[in-house]
Amino acid sequence: MDITKWVRPNIRLLKPYSCARNEFKGEASIYLDANENPMNSPYSRYPDPLQEALKAKIARLKGVRPSQIMLGVGSDEPIDLVIRIFCEPQHDNIVAIDPTYGMYRVCAGINNVEYRRVLLNEDYTLDAERLLAATDRQTKVIFLCSPNNPSGNLLNRSEMTRTVENFDGIVVVDEAYIDFSSEASWLTVLDNYPNIIVFHTFSKAWGLASVRCGMAFASEEIISFFNKVKYPYNINLLTQNFVSEHIANESRKNGWVELILAQREWLAGQLNAISWVAKVYPSDANFLLVKTPDADGIYQHLADKGIIVRNRSSVSLCAGCLRITVGSPEENAALVQALHDLNI
Repeated sequence: MDITKWVRPNIRLLKPYSCARNEFKGEASIYLDANENPMNSPYSRYPDPLQEALKAKIARLKGVRPSQIMLGVGSDEPIDLVIRIFCEPQHDNIVAIDPTYGMYRVCAGINNVEYRRVLLNEDYTLDAERLLAATDRQTKVIFLCSPNNPSGNLLNRSEMTRTVENFDGIVVVDEAYIDFSSEASWLTVLDNYPNIIVFHTFSKAWGLASVRCGMAFASEEIISFFNKVKYPYNINLLTQNFVSEHIANESRKNGWVELILAQREWLAGQLNAISWVAKVYPSDANFLLVKTPDADGIYQHLADKGIIVRNRSSVSLCAGCLRITVGSPEENAALVQALHDLNI
């Protein structure tokens, strides 16, 4: 598969910025090549622009090769880079499911690229035929979020596979919530599909949302274009070291996930027992989408008690819905008590 045919011509021809840390590989005793202040080591030195030590650890963790990894400032940076690499402004377009994560649309708008939304079925399942029908010769990227946000469900694997295999372009599979699902990640078949890019994050299961470190996994060829376009030192030394320390303790992360899954089941049961709750949608994520008779009023009631959830009632197919993150046992119990105080 010729990946380069989808890349913007100016990106194919781009000669990337070469920083001092790109030009010298290895260890030295004296560095006088980057106009750094020699005091305050190690923070006075520019960080590794390709984060090779951290990528080696992530590669072992995820079962991929380091050359298949791009690290970004959250997932938002690789989302933006995908559009900048593959989509010609005012000419190409993106197709995405609806409802889904809002940054795909925002980044498309920033880059002046048409964004086409294709409604999911009423139960939030994917119809690959309808999705593919929305594409044309100028469609360069399809975004699929699975487990999806805000619906919380995994998209049907066969429909996703049909999309990947029948689309002549890039398919982004955003798996920010995959740690809370029992289904295998698309990373297990990454080598089988050279046109897919898989997103993971340290923000959810790893509890590092404020650290802002996301991961994009793809073929070496696609990663080479990410490295061309990204800013040289996009992941600072503090972040690289902090993430490296935390992923050494995978068992702690797994324990957190087990607790959240148990609390997700408990919370779903408690919400279903409330008479006015219309529906608690099945979830493969760390949140629940809950259909209510008065999302605005319930949101305000909870806010008055210092409990903040997300009102998703203005989003496609989510009328009357609140998105509730699974919190700690104490937070979940306080939420349920506050909801029982309502007279609806």
